[in-house]
Amino acid sequence: MSHETSERLFAEATTLLPGGVSSPVRAFKAVGGSPLFIERGEGAYLVDVDGNRYVDYVLSWGPLILGHAHPRVVAALAEALRKGTSFGAPSPLELELARLIREAMSSLELVRFVSSGTEATMSALRLARAFTGRSKIVKFTGCYHGHADLLLVQAGSGVATLGLPDSPGVTIGAVADTLTASYNDLDAVAALFVAHEDIAAVIVEPVAGNMGLVLPEPGFLEGLRALTSAAGALLVFDEVMTGFRVHLGGAQALYGVTPDLTTLGKVIGGGLPVGAYGGLREIMELVAPAGPVYQAGTLSGNPLAMTAGVETLSALAEPGTWDELERIGARLEAGLATLGADVQVARAGTMFGLFFSALPVTSWERARQADTTRFAAFHRALLERGVYLAPSQFEAGFLSIAHGEAEVDMTIAAARDALSQS
Repeated sequence: MSHETSERLFAEATTLLPGGVSSPVRAFKAVGGSPLFIERGEGAYLVDVDGNRYVDYVLSWGPLILGHAHPRVVAALAEALRKGTSFGAPSPLELELARLIREAMSSLELVRFVSSGTEATMSALRLARAFTGRSKIVKFTGCYHGHADLLLVQAGSGVATLGLPDSPGVTIGAVADTLTASYNDLDAVAALFVAHEDIAAVIVEPVAGNMGLVLPEPGFLEGLRALTSAAGALLVFDEVMTGFRVHLGGAQALYGVTPDLTTLGKVIGGGLPVGAYGGLREIMELVAPAGPVYQAGTLSGNPLAMTAGVETLSALAEPGTWDELERIGARLEAGLATLGADVQVARAGTMFGLFFSALPVTSWERARQADTTRFAAFHRALLERGVYLAPSQFEAGFLSIAHGEAEVDMTIAAARDALSQS
């Protein structure tokens, strides 16, 4: 495959954008080469500016669970555009999307829309501190909750991919009240509660997707629920990635654990910028203007994002849709599991991941021991065979309803061939 046009555009991009990209996770530093510039998306496929076509498992980093340019979403957006792009005032569409979210996740008695996952997690934790009157937050090593200062501690995603320290520009004071524990380590969390009486909340990706895909071990989420309840702290599920991707009711439905607050994004915007946080009414009624906890956003609840979200969630809820997603996901998982004993494969609903590791990966400490050099070679080989994975060992992959048996079987064959040649 030729990538001549992408390489030329990237050379120009480095003169216009820091590092040539608008988000660090798009860079190809971890896998070598230059990032591909995309001309269009079609269902399960991406087409780059050189005309190369790829089965896409990035799907805009998760939102496109219906695939690229789904006709239903495109048509609804075209109609919404004719009515206006932003009102800065309430819209009936906000109510429609909020109802769909609450029908799927009953723990969200009230919902506040924002414009990004970072806004959602930052705002939810401010609210948790206000509700409890406490200051400290517990997060898990390798879990990424956006780039708010207090959360850039032992973070995953792009921070892990690029090997960055906790970001310059984040002051000691900003992270002084952020405590960390290892994912899947309940004893470490229990020890933090013994050592600190002022923990306001524990925030967790219930299925970790920002250190590669790492599943919660049996009892881990249930244990967090018990520990936080006993200590009078709140449990916050960051379902920005897992919401509507691991189950129609999110990870909280998949694992049967109810958090106090939930953050959402990605799928609920159907490919447009969006975020949300919500939870129990008594907590959410502290948010302005109902209460004193301030949070605002000019584009929050904008009609385009709400429209795409309504169409996406409505399509997902149609009979048989999720069953087919689960079937295709199981087919991909089973095929990848045949790649060898030193390839660890995990899946939850429409999210999946693999590590080049002889040992199962249950934490960031184990994930960082995976063979990233081998992953980089694997990534390059798959690109040449028409399969587009995230350019990092430490990111999850995603499926959509546009991925059928043909795409999955082609991917499995390409993966086997890629490994045999490396």
